[in-house]
Amino acid sequence: MAKSGKLVVLLGVLMTFSLSSHVTGQIRPKSGLFPIGDSYYDVGNKKYLTKEFLPSTTWPYGKSTDRPNGRYSDGRVVPDFIATFLNQPIPIPPALQNDADFTSGAGFAVGGATVLDGPSETMTLAQQVEKFGDMKSTWDEKFLSEAIFVFQIGTEDYLNFSKLNPNPDASTQQAFVTLVTNKIKTEIIRLYSLGARKFAYQTLAPLGCLPIVRQEHQLEGEDCYEKLNEIAKQHNDKIRPMLAELAKTYTGFQYTVFDFYGAIERRLAVADSDTIFNNYRFSNTVNSCCGIGSHNAFGCGRINVHSKLCEYPREYLFFDGQHNSEKANEEMAHLFFGADKDIVGPMTIRELSVYPIGMNMLEY
Repeated sequence: MAKSGKLVVLLGVLMTFSLSSHVTGQIRPKSGLFPIGDSYYDVGNKKYLTKEFLPSTTWPYGKSTDRPNGRYSDGRVVPDFIATFLNQPIPIPPALQNDADFTSGAGFAVGGATVLDGPSETMTLAQQVEKFGDMKSTWDEKFLSEAIFVFQIGTEDYLNFSKLNPNPDASTQQAFVTLVTNKIKTEIIRLYSLGARKFAYQTLAPLGCLPIVRQEHQLEGEDCYEKLNEIAKQHNDKIRPMLAELAKTYTGFQYTVFDFYGAIERRLAVADSDTIFNNYRFSNTVNSCCGIGSHNAFGCGRINVHSKLCEYPREYLFFDGQHNSEKANEEMAHLFFGADKDIVGPMTIRELSVYPIGMNMLEY
């Protein structure tokens, strides 16, 4: 009986939300946003951690917005679009920018970040969570409980693992995946203890299909390095059960998972089908827009590297050897915010943002 009552309340909230969206054409501001992870979500933190020249702070990064600002793309990244969909009044600022306005949240993701130990010029997942803990008093408890914590991390861990272990046996590979995902679980629990309640997780891409990986392994055409794809799949398969377990264990813990792997995989097939091309509008899903080499995947923006630059980045799935173009990031953000259950679930970010605080997730 109690569960039925909660369901009625939830449906009422969602109906009100839907009706107001149709009337105004906009999403009412509801949730703060806290991007956590690596270069896919970095909104400018990396430049505060290194004195070395950083390509992402200069042209051609930011080409499509005419404003290089530390983002690893020709323009905006996924959290930028999600913030817009949430009707945030200002872009999400990097947490390491001392004079920033953190009214709507802060970005803790850093280029090169790892789950496990990483280089000194970045921040591991644990260090990002620690930084959030240091800044926690910036926001009140209610704001944090309503905020969306978006994750994208692990790419660097597995790229490094693959270089050090080109032919790992099954047990070694599985042990490493377990080590990484257990650490992610630990840090999510720590965020919960610091007041976070709503978690949106973006899975890993098909890592073996990144242009830089194809180029390093001297693959031809559309071939991918399947050993890396396999480890990415093993990692992704552990994420949703892990979050489901946490939702059953911790009161008010809410989550959603975006199948980034599947979304990229579908777009990698553009060259094989005119129908898919018409749907996704990428003319090149194999090479990078910016760089040099067989897949144009190395050296974008680096000093003394004479990188090639495509004329129109929006035709490319990848801007550099590892990161998506702004157009691709926009598509990913739309999917994360409001796609069907085959792509994001058990609910979308849009639904997560209005899901009643303190209510345990219902079965879908």
